[in-house]
Amino acid sequence: MPHVIVKLWPGKSEPQKTRLAEEITKDVMNLLNYGEEAVSVAIEEIQPSDWADKVYQPDILGQREKLYKRPGYTM
Repeated sequence: MPHVIVKLWPGKSEPQKTRLAEEITKDVMNLLNYGEEAVSVAIEEIQPSDWADKVYQPDILGQREKLYKRPGYTM
């Protein structure tokens, strides 16, 4: 714990996904004071044609109260 799930369209290279997981892990460790052994990161590739049904509707529109960063909005 914590476990971070990144959902994205296919097409990123394995080195890019590995680096993303490493950077997320570092940030979680630094910001939340967890050791590396406590952090896990998963990457799920979702086809663009499935994005609305599998991500946008259930995870973004359906859980707005949990979003800390919405798509289309600056921080």
